[in-house]
Amino acid sequence: MKIISIVGRKNTGKTSLTVKVIEELTSRGYKVASIKHSHHSMEMDRKNTDTWKHKQAGSEIVVGIGSTTFFNIRQDMDLNRLLYLIKHMDNIDFVVIEGFKKYKYPKIASSSDVVDEFTIKQVDSFAITKEGINELVDLIEQKGHDIVDTLFANNCGFNNGEVIAHEIREGNLKTEDLDKVHSYMSIDNKVVGLNRFVSDYLKKSVLGIISTLNLEEYNIEDVNKIELLIDNNQEILDSKFTNCKISINEKYIELKVNEKEIVANSIKALIESIKIYGRVNEITVEITEIVNDDLHNSKITLKTNGNDVKINEFTSGIIKETVYAIIKTLYKGKINEIKINVEV
Repeated sequence: MKIISIVGRKNTGKTSLTVKVIEELTSRGYKVASIKHSHHSMEMDRKNTDTWKHKQAGSEIVVGIGSTTFFNIRQDMDLNRLLYLIKHMDNIDFVVIEGFKKYKYPKIASSSDVVDEFTIKQVDSFAITKEGINELVDLIEQKGHDIVDTLFANNCGFNNGEVIAHEIREGNLKTEDLDKVHSYMSIDNKVVGLNRFVSDYLKKSVLGIISTLNLEEYNIEDVNKIELLIDNNQEILDSKFTNCKISINEKYIELKVNEKEIVANSIKALIESIKIYGRVNEITVEITEIVNDDLHNSKITLKTNGNDVKINEFTSGIIKETVYAIIKTLYKGKINEIKINVEV
């Protein structure tokens, strides 16, 4: 998803320019979403309609469904939160924003007084020609980018979203060069960036868990998009650990510090989920007899503090899929055997 903002003073043609940009993007085959920012109150339904009455009665969120669907929410939402929600609603190619000039997204300016370091072009909205719109949308295709905190390009030596966004605006980096991030996360309505390793790990772990479920009961044939909501009222797990070792095919592999933390916390979370009582100081997971990435007939051994832990077939399947997902993000070769040891 690429984001562009059209900004300018009042009566400088922002809306007409926004409409022209949306029309051109749509004519090129893109799916477009748009956001309009206003300093005035905006009502999506007329006075004395049923949905208006719902809101007057005190409803925080009013949803109207008919030939179209609209949400009327009683709050001023953060732009990044809206962009994240759009990602969930549909597979959108471009989001065109009218306004929100204080946010750090590529901007088209309709007046000189709003030009800043994020501006990629200033235009005269009233004088711009069809050819000018075509050239403007060419530029938007090149310099638009996703939510800033979701941008990663470690292969190019960048891992800071704002720096990456700057390089894209300057034409030094293309969105095609960015890491392919497939998982997105929001915590307490704030978008949290996930690099390729964490993104892949979450994706493969969730897909692994889903593979153990009977989706036919829910009339699900293909899994194209997964939405997961976790309601958490507990403190997050302590990320400290003393040691974490991984052996693949009887050979230990080197891990970076952040990789150790993710592996250790994932294994600790698995143990938490199966309710092991008492203080756990050491966890060992061993999966053997893996043939051609098929975990169905593989064997698993789980130990805590050196003692075997009995787990049923369903739990075994989830642990095997989750552990295997971790390893596949770290190791690209053929895997026959995995052993992970975590000292808590």
